[in-house]
Amino acid sequence: MMGVLLEMKDLRDKYAVFVDREDAGRRLASFLETRGLRSDLILAIPNGGVAVGYYVSLELGVRLAVAVVRKVTFPWTTEAGFGAISWLGDVEVDKAALRIMSEAEYRKCLEKAKRSVEERARLFAEYLPDSLEGLEVIIVDDGLATGYTMLAAIKAVKKLGARRLVAAVPTSSLSAARLTLGHVDALVVLNLRTQYPYAVADAYKRWRDLSESEAVSMLRALREQGLA
Repeated sequence: MMGVLLEMKDLRDKYAVFVDREDAGRRLASFLETRGLRSDLILAIPNGGVAVGYYVSLELGVRLAVAVVRKVTFPWTTEAGFGAISWLGDVEVDKAALRIMSEAEYRKCLEKAKRSVEERARLFAEYLPDSLEGLEVIIVDDGLATGYTMLAAIKAVKKLGARRLVAAVPTSSLSAARLTLGHVDALVVLNLRTQYPYAVADAYKRWRDLSESEAVSMLRALREQGLA
């Protein structure tokens, strides 16, 4: 399977192209609508993906749920990841990274991520889908750096029976886009960047980490409008 890549060519390799996640979400929704990419459900990856997905949901009038995924980080850092695990237990890792750590270190990292994803799944439990059988689904995040978080989400969504799958993000590295393309029907990236190093935050003029309480508040606000 190799999906089609849809990008905004005029934004390629540019920096600070979005004011914030609201701006990115509204522009992503507009692009999806222009390309006729409809869906039965939008799935957002917390926390930053919920802020983007919130505005996509509002603009398109499509219900939003969450896909809880956590990075598997290296033993020596809490930030740099070499893979991800979904709320259903699906694991995607960069095999090359496994060569620079022992089996015991890898297992420890995986267990840490598993505990974290279970904890987060409890927090977002009422917004997690039980089944996606026969549905057309769009998975949204605020950006793809390595692509493994999106890959773990894709694996879970397929397990739940989605019929058609689109990944849609405001920004992505070229390597993450290539990794994702083999697993979706279409990948939407407004700001594709080919330079290295790559950081999601560089696509935004205003960037900050979102808290889980903020993400839950957005989901509650959508629920009040019948959209979550």
